[in-house]
Amino acid sequence: MDIAIAGGTGVVGAEVVRVAQARGHATRVLSRSAGVDVRTAVGLENALRGADAVIDTLNIPTLSEKTAKQFFRTTTTNLLDAERRAGVAHHIVLSIVGVDRVPHGYYGAKLAQEEVTAAGDVPWTVLRVTQFHDFAAQMHARLSFGPVHPIAHMRTQPVDVTEVAQRLVDLAERAPQGRARDLAGPREEDLAEMMRAWARHRGMRGWLPRIRVPGAFGRAMRDGTLLPAPDAERGRIAFSQWLSAQPEG
Repeated sequence: MDIAIAGGTGVVGAEVVRVAQARGHATRVLSRSAGVDVRTAVGLENALRGADAVIDTLNIPTLSEKTAKQFFRTTTTNLLDAERRAGVAHHIVLSIVGVDRVPHGYYGAKLAQEEVTAAGDVPWTVLRVTQFHDFAAQMHARLSFGPVHPIAHMRTQPVDVTEVAQRLVDLAERAPQGRARDLAGPREEDLAEMMRAWARHRGMRGWLPRIRVPGAFGRAMRDGTLLPAPDAERGRIAFSQWLSAQPEG
């Protein structure tokens, strides 16, 4: 197969490229360095000619729902339009478990992306996954105020990035199926405890006070709304296994 990867230089996208190439597929990364701008559609149609499928792993580092919605609606529309003209037969989107149950912030933006995809003319598949194992490290770095790192109680079932990439390539190899079964890690974790474990592993010092995130999203973090349904597929690599493989501080 010939697979194009939007966001192919990011954490998930780069792993998708590696997995696809290991299986013998041709890959093309849609990036500005290759003369392709998904946000403006410059070079996009030509870059997609001859591709069998597109895997969209694009991401935007923002907490603004408005900014994220504009980004995902624009990039998804541009991809679908270019795919239709180029004759691409399958559009695969990486999304997040719970976007339809907690349509706020970044989750609301990902739900908007799914809606644009479903309304398009290109046959599609959406894979919703839970947070990745490095979510604890990201939150530890993001919620930093000098030596203070607030930690929030969140019920999550983190999944390994490599297993996500493998599943995305699996889906690209198959016929479009709309909503695929969700993918989650092997067991539930507490984000606060994950962040504490990450800090210990890295030898980081500082105060990690537990906070209660307010509002609807805070409730969803605590009540299990963001956990996968019972019929979701489960990965094999647990957070503790991933952590032990990371360099110590």
